[in-house]
Amino acid sequence: MKIGSLNVSSLALLAPMAGATDRPFRELCRRYGAGYAVSEMIASNPRLRDSRKSVRRALSERDAEPRVLQIVGSDPATMADAARYGVDQGAQIIDINMGCPAKKVCNTMAGSALMADEDLAKRIIAAVCAAVAVPVTVKMRTGPTPQRRNAAAVALAAQEVGAAMIVVHGRSRACGFRGDASYETIAEVKAALRIPVVANGDIDSPAKARAVLEFTGADAVMVGRAALARPWLCGEIDHFLGTGELLAPPSFAEFGRRIREHLHAHYEFHGEYDGLRSARKRIGWYLAGMPAASGFIATFNLLESATAQLEALDEFFAPGAASGGTTIWRKAA
Repeated sequence: MKIGSLNVSSLALLAPMAGATDRPFRELCRRYGAGYAVSEMIASNPRLRDSRKSVRRALSERDAEPRVLQIVGSDPATMADAARYGVDQGAQIIDINMGCPAKKVCNTMAGSALMADEDLAKRIIAAVCAAVAVPVTVKMRTGPTPQRRNAAAVALAAQEVGAAMIVVHGRSRACGFRGDASYETIAEVKAALRIPVVANGDIDSPAKARAVLEFTGADAVMVGRAALARPWLCGEIDHFLGTGELLAPPSFAEFGRRIREHLHAHYEFHGEYDGLRSARKRIGWYLAGMPAASGFIATFNLLESATAQLEALDEFFAPGAASGGTTIWRKAA
């Protein structure tokens, strides 16, 4: 797939997720096969540019190419300025957030709230496209509500003013993340556009990815929450789409090794104080639904040093440990 003049090698992309797609996680997903990994959203407000949160969310030379920066805001001029700044900092693709349903974002008329104001959405996209020479993509919802699914109209307007690709999450703003994603609107958007269209929402297995692509005609898929437990899911999907074969899941020991590798990078990036605290949610995501892990997660969340967390992880994944090692592979189904 091409986005503007850029080639993307994998048909499975990693979605931007606030509080999740930090640099260590992006690096991990790229290493295991994601075509690209989008940054956490960066506020377009220049007063927040040097905040601790914005600095941590920024791209770096360690991000694999193509480097994709997502910006969020509701003012065309400010969004254009944020895009220019992002390109100056190394972004090779600018993604406009029109999909976040969080109240604190939508209350500022940003994120998926823009789906309800097609004129403002078009002006923002036009301003960003005019401001930078790199491809501009737009991640959107199906519409403001299930009854008003206007993604095709918004996507056509985006294409008209220069957008290079559209990603559609198969839920409306009003749906948040409730219920199942619906793919009819994504198919409608794909049928209407010349530029690439990517399907997003509930893509949690290679088989689901293929079914969604067949139903929608989309050019690629974007994986979100399912990758939190399996950062290698994008690679599994791309391999399956290319060969029809399922990759064998990592062994239980290899699963533990990959988590340990991630935590080392996580501590290095965030520092021990913040890193060990945010590592708790990472372990919760990795081991969610594994019966043998519930007690371990509770204990892990009480540990107050990175060393203690790593030692506990080694014990959990040790050969012959009470965790067993087999129930985790429900994630590979």
